[in-house]
Amino acid sequence: MKNDILSQLDAVLEARKSESPDTSYVASLYAKGIDKILKKVGEEATETVMAAKDAEHTGKTDNLVYEVADLWFHTLILLSQQGRSGDDVMQELQRRFGLSGHDEKASRSQNDS
Repeated sequence: MKNDILSQLDAVLEARKSESPDTSYVASLYAKGIDKILKKVGEEATETVMAAKDAEHTGKTDNLVYEVADLWFHTLILLSQQGRSGDDVMQELQRRFGLSGHDEKASRSQNDS
């Protein structure tokens, strides 16, 4: 299930590129362009942070999961708009798996030189 739903979402998001903005929320975001998509990602990131803070105080994490799902969904829209996919992110995570976070961060610094 883990990668299946991402692949399914990738396919749906790609299909929405050719749909009418009047009938599809995702198509309407594509039609409004990168700035609108980035605004939505930012809004969802903020809502995720707020839900995490609430969960810290209440111990209830259902809303956090809901907000992370919104954040991931809008991030997938951003990736699709840029010609990338959730599968690309999964491959990058797979590449990093087993690496120390410090080592991975250092490799990015070396690659930027």
